[in-house]
Amino acid sequence: MANSDQNGRDAEGRQYGEYDLIVVSNRLPVDHTIDEDGQGVWRRSPGGLVTALAPVMAKTEGAWVGWPGVPDQQVEPFDHDNMHLVPVALSADDVELYYEGFSNATLWPLYHDVTAAPEFHRTWWECYKTVNRRFADATAKIAAEGATIWVQDYQLQLVPKLLREARPDLRIGFFNHIPFPPLEIFAQLPWRRQVMDGLLGADLLGFQRPSDTSNFLRCVRRFSGFNVRQQQVQVENSDGGVRLCRAGAFPISIDVEHISELAHRPDVIARSEQIRHELGNPDTVLLGVDRLDYTKGIAHRIKAYGELLEDGKVDVENAVLIQVASPSRERVESYRLLREEIEGAVGRINGTFDTLENTAIRYLHHSYPVEEMVALYLAADVMLVTALRDGMNLVAKEYVASRKEVDGALVLSEFAGAADQLKQAILVNPHDIDGLKEAILRAVNMPPAESTRRMRAMRRQILQNDVEHWSRSFLKALEHAGTHD
Repeated sequence: MANSDQNGRDAEGRQYGEYDLIVVSNRLPVDHTIDEDGQGVWRRSPGGLVTALAPVMAKTEGAWVGWPGVPDQQVEPFDHDNMHLVPVALSADDVELYYEGFSNATLWPLYHDVTAAPEFHRTWWECYKTVNRRFADATAKIAAEGATIWVQDYQLQLVPKLLREARPDLRIGFFNHIPFPPLEIFAQLPWRRQVMDGLLGADLLGFQRPSDTSNFLRCVRRFSGFNVRQQQVQVENSDGGVRLCRAGAFPISIDVEHISELAHRPDVIARSEQIRHELGNPDTVLLGVDRLDYTKGIAHRIKAYGELLEDGKVDVENAVLIQVASPSRERVESYRLLREEIEGAVGRINGTFDTLENTAIRYLHHSYPVEEMVALYLAADVMLVTALRDGMNLVAKEYVASRKEVDGALVLSEFAGAADQLKQAILVNPHDIDGLKEAILRAVNMPPAESTRRMRAMRRQILQNDVEHWSRSFLKALEHAGTHD
């Protein structure tokens, strides 16, 4: 908690809050579940962001502002794992218009290079504005004087400016977990200037890749007219003054220690051996792990694998592809259609190539706990990450972190942020099906010495740049960013 004067007032005369560090994200870092006794309990959510920030929050007794995950439900602020959680209520209409609509049917496809066609609806935009203001108001209310605010991701791009207007004393950071599109694509957004102004309310804007940063700064030059020098935007205030907003790349990572610990656990190792046994102990196990999303290139991967089976380059007696496709946004039409497409393709390939003993593709439309995921990573000889566009792709990093024997091969899309760091992977353009087939065969047939050399270099990179390093580096840069009156 803060040591600031609790009698301090904000720009509108309201009393300051008491929290020095506040994370603002679409979701709270907890899920509401029912325990064995039938009682409702809050449990920490899985995921890199929670893992990265929980230690920082615990040290500072910070607060987290977010939606609790259930519509039309008022939840009072509460404490959990040394964090003060401030729920922001969303109605069923808010979820439909702000979240499923503007966030995931307008911004998501637009920011992923229009892999699917974005929809532009004014009612969605109005709701997006309303919800962003609700998040900003909840944050301004609890922030101590001079507090540090870290806003997360594309659902809340208007929050930095709204906070700046309400509380000019705050230090505000924003991190964009997904790609930022090129100017020519961002230009399609009818509310491009409002979104740009919203983001420029921050002192520091973080992106996954240098190319995302460059895309953003090009858009600033075109749509805001502000001067840009060495990744710093000179933002003109309403009073005629100038404030600096810095943009830079801060590639997110994983909890390497946790993944490595699981990879060494005897029960996880035993489970990985059991998985291979249940598959018939094939020579090669290939693995894809994705949310069922059109940006992940699952159809491209399955097409390439199916053609390798047709060509006789791989066969079901010696190889199997496991495709984990966890459910995602199932109420959105494009996702329902994608599921039908993927399941149809898997069915056709299996119907053609399966034998009584062997299956070509094991398709799993489930979510699994991290222990099972690490067992799958250990069981897999080849990891396939063929995203058409991805901010980072932490699955690629988790696979590398789990390879304790320094073996295995990673086929990685050059359109995933992880490609900037995991340069020893076999990099591919997933749109090039022939090239993808060649990359898969190269991974399957890679000599052990080459596999070890590549994996050792990738593991070194991951170990030196874990998720805690990411959060520390961003918060340190935020501490020195911008200027304040």
